[in-house]
Formats: sequence, C-alpha cells, structure tokens
Amino acid sequence: MTETQIQTDIPQDRTLLIVDDDKPFLTRLGRAMEARGFEVELAETVADGIAHVTRSAPSFAVVDMRLEDGNGLDVIEALHKKRPEARAVVLTGYGNIATAVAAVKLGAIDYLAKPADADEVQKALLADREARAEPPENPMSADRVRWEHIQRVYELCNRNVSETARRLNMHRRTLQRILAKRAPR
Repeated sequence: MTETQIQTDIPQDRTLLIVDDDKPFLTRLGRAMEARGFEVELAETVADGIAHVTRSAPSFAVVDMRLEDGNGLDVIEALHKKRPEARAVVLTGYGNIATAVAAVKLGAIDYLAKPADADEVQKALLADREARAEPPENPMSADRVRWEHIQRVYELCNRNVSETARRLNMHRRTLQRILAKRAPR
C-alpha cells in the first residue's frame, strides 16, 4: 500500500474486534491480523460483539453480516454509537446492495464478500475513505451470484421451498433442483 492510499486520520490505537460465527475462519483471521500489528479480540456472536464494544470500543472491527444469534449490523451500530471514528468492515457471503447501503449508513467503511483474506481486510480497514474502490480480482460468476441470492431468499423464508419459489417467481420443482445442486464457482 502506498502512502497516498492510506488515510491520514487512521487511529494510532490498533485494537481490532473480529466477530464471526465460523470458528476456524475467525481464528485464522485473528492470527493473521495480529501478525499485521493489530491487538485482536474475537467474538462469535452478536451478543459477545456488543459486549466487547460496551466494555472497550475498539478502533477497528471486522464483522460478519449473518451470525447465529442475529445480524452483525447490530455490532456495527453499537460501535458507531460508542466510538464514531472507529473503522468497521462488514464481511458477508450473502451480499446485496440493500445490506451494503445499510452497513454504510450504520458506520461501516467497507463491505467485503467472503471469503476475504487478511490482506483484503487490512487494505479495507486502512484505506483512504475518499479513494475509489478497486474492482475485485476474482469476482463471483453470474451463476454464483444467482445461487447466493436464491440461498439468501430461501433462508429468509425459513427454508420454506414453496414460499421461496413464490417470492422468486419460480416454479417450486425448479427451485428444488437448484437447491439440491452444489454451489457454482
């Protein structure tokens, strides 16, 4: 990263909260960020994340959007209220425009699709807020984006195939065939 890409108002305090319910990913990202000079705290739930923020709001946060006990945006909102200058990045495997806009409105500075590596996360946390984002090197294929969208709607409909098919304006059997297949690359 060049000096022009790094914002000058980045906090000197390098405390980082990572909230994700995928334990192996959480541990791996935590170790990688520690190696990059951050003081890392880990949380697996929205409740734990908010508790960490309440005790001692970090300068940086990386929060998964969908957690077992709720929405990661609740952690972003709590962090922004407690420490408005904190820099937070949202990670998600179920990205869409509406949630990206909501994340930014609640105080996130970036929104990354999973799987994101530590270099991408660090770059997002330390990037100039005014700089334009670079296009991803390996964007999801159109088939993968469609599959992700169908999975998201299916989850939001509490795994009800008929309701999901109705909302997607799709035949139920077609949806069942799509759900039975593996995710495209």
